[in-house]
Amino acid sequence: MSRTSRRPKLTIEDICDDLRISRSTFYDWRQKGRAPKCHRLPNGGLRVDPDDYDAWLRSCEDGA
Repeated sequence: MSRTSRRPKLTIEDICDDLRISRSTFYDWRQKGRAPKCHRLPNGGLRVDPDDYDAWLRSCEDGA
């Protein structure tokens, strides 16, 4: 099995803490297709690859 990132996967709590948003805001963004790509674990939890998160943040940059 190959891994694209050697950094540990981020939890939703990690993402919310970093962005200073509530979990409900994250899940609202996710429902609207505006959140970073998530991977569902067998136990139902979600994780985000740090490289995907970084790319998502860059895509949100304002070019103004």
